[in-house]
Order: sequence, then C-alpha cells, then structure tokens
Amino acid sequence: MLLAVDVGNTNISFGVFDGPRLVHHLRTESALSRTADEFAVLVHQMMALRGVASSTIDGAVLASVVPPLTDTIVELVVQTFECTPLVVSPGVKTGMRILYENPREVGADRIVNGVAAFAWAKGGVICVDFGTATTFDCVTTDGDYLGGVIAPGIMISADALFARASRLHRVELARPERVVGRTPEGSMQAGIVFGYAGLVDGVCRRIRDELDYPCRVLATGGLAKLIAPETESIEHVDDSLTLTGLRLIYERNLPSRGRQAPRAT
Repeated sequence: MLLAVDVGNTNISFGVFDGPRLVHHLRTESALSRTADEFAVLVHQMMALRGVASSTIDGAVLASVVPPLTDTIVELVVQTFECTPLVVSPGVKTGMRILYENPREVGADRIVNGVAAFAWAKGGVICVDFGTATTFDCVTTDGDYLGGVIAPGIMISADALFARASRLHRVELARPERVVGRTPEGSMQAGIVFGYAGLVDGVCRRIRDELDYPCRVLATGGLAKLIAPETESIEHVDDSLTLTGLRLIYERNLPSRGRQAPRAT
C-alpha cells in the first residue's frame, strides 16, 4: 500500500491507498516542536487503531509547505515504514508544465492539487483550497499549471477579527439562518460564511473572464463543505484531493520495474 503525506501549515494529512482507493485518512497538527520519534509514535498509534500494519506500506510520497518539518516527516517515514518517500519538489515528474514565472516559487501542494483537479475535470479547471490561505489554482485545457490567486484563509481572517475587535467574541464557524444578523454572533457568521462565498464567486468570475476557455470549479480543504453550498461557482468538493494528487504523482515516478519510488532530488 502507498502512504501519501501532505504537510500543511495547520495540519498534516496521512492517506493510505490500496491501489487507487483511499482506505484511510488521518490528520494531526503540524507541530514544529515534535520530533520524528514523537510523530512516529502518534502515526503508529493512529494506524494501529485502524488495523493498518506498518509492514503493509511499501511506498510513500510527500508534499510539504513547511520546510522545517520536511526532513522530520521524511525521517518518520524512513524509520517507521522502511521506505524512502518521494518528495514533491523541482525535478519530480508531475506530468504538468508549470507556467509560473518562477516555477520554484509555487507551493508543492498547489501543484499537487492542480494534478488531481485536472484528472477530475479533464479540461480547464479552477481548484479552490480552503486551507491556512484560500488559494485558487488554474489549470489550462492542456493540463498546464497557469497560476492562481492567494487570499487570507477563513480562520486567519476570523482570528484577526476576534483579536482586534475587543467587543466581538469568538463564534462557531457555521451557516447562520439569515444574511442580516440580529445578534453579534449571527452577524459575524454571516460576514464570514457569505463573505467568503462572495469572494469565491467574484474571483472565479474574474478568472473566467480573463481566460479564453471554460473552467470547471472544485474545492478542497477543511472548510470547503461549509462555504461551497453558498457559492454559485463550486461544482464539487473533494476532501482528499491533495492526497489523490500525491498518488498520481507517485505513480508517474514509478520505475518501469519494481514498486520503490525514486528519491527526489
């Protein structure tokens, strides 16, 4: 089985694939203070609870946007699963041309999302990722990564609001009953949920106006299921999109014989 690891600014996602099927999806906090041994204990326990033996993992692939954690997670995989993970980085075969002015400046997660999004859309696509930042990644009809948009994430914006406005207290991120709130809680929920829905629709409309081909829109990320139903743009939500992209990239880097993926350079 394949272990796919997505190291984000907030969470680390571990996906276990049996062929193309994602059979387990685990998450833990992206704690910079944890050592490889601490992560190893945590991951081993999470997998044991799901009946996954470490010996069944015979390949691994990793994407990270947190450089201080990259080597830690690589060490975790090597020690726990006895295989060297393929690290998505410049030089790894993705099957996707990067049209960014400096391809090395594109986050690995955005390329991985683009690969999976194009596989889903089979044409022009906008991938909206509701992560620490809210990102919009555009892929052309030929499967090239064109570029995108980066906006402050929902939690970042909400935390800033609660921190800077002394009379506004933290609220649950949930859909309010109405747009016009009649309590501070309802008003903030409306601003966050409907405000970000409007941001998504507005950005997607401008992207489509700028491009000369149709684009489908799908979403991923922790708050995608909250925001997507309030938009007119998002057609589909895929919680495991990044893990799927990692699997596809791993398969594209498999040698003609054997199952061990090459180490990225």
